[in-house]
Amino acid sequence: MAVLLSGGLDSTAAIAVADREADLRLAISVDYGQRHRREIDSARRVAEMYRIPLTVLDLRDWGRSLKGSALTDPSVPVPADSYDVDSMAVTVVPNRNATMLMAAAGVAHAWGIEEVWTAVHSGDHVIYPDCRPEFIASAAQTAELGTGGHVTIRAPFVHMDKAQIVATGARLGAPFELTWSCYEGSETHCGVCGTCRERADAFDRAGVIDPTFYRKA
Repeated sequence: MAVLLSGGLDSTAAIAVADREADLRLAISVDYGQRHRREIDSARRVAEMYRIPLTVLDLRDWGRSLKGSALTDPSVPVPADSYDVDSMAVTVVPNRNATMLMAAAGVAHAWGIEEVWTAVHSGDHVIYPDCRPEFIASAAQTAELGTGGHVTIRAPFVHMDKAQIVATGARLGAPFELTWSCYEGSETHCGVCGTCRERADAFDRAGVIDPTFYRKA
């Protein structure tokens, strides 16, 4: 199986689950011109730890055409607020998961891999339409049709929240200290953007020690 690995908490936990439960063969990251490369650097370190190859798909031209998202448009400031619909709406990258998953399905087919895992979770359902269960079901069907039944999409955390994912990953020894979540690309997590807040809250609710250093706690 292949895992879509961003270098963040959730996809790293998915790598840990896949390593324990299945035939983990490949990690796939996507460079879509995001604000920084810290997540991709983290993905490389995670893949190295699990001794699996990492393929980085170059979709920077696609990403540059997407205006209005704080993740791809440098003119849009990163929201420094709680992880809710109003503050995080500017982080939506239109059809991002659909684009990434179909590209990953093609790579998997070429490698003779039958499943692509994505780590979308229930906390993303309200904000991101391409993280919802109905989208995942449709994406799985599309991947199967597009590859002649050779590749499907699986989202093992789609009904879990981030605290449950942290607990699952911690139980399996996921290297959370290697992961990156912050929307800023500084040396350390900022501690104030929505995803930093969500990260810290997930560790707290899971009762797991947070290995992250935040500039502003």
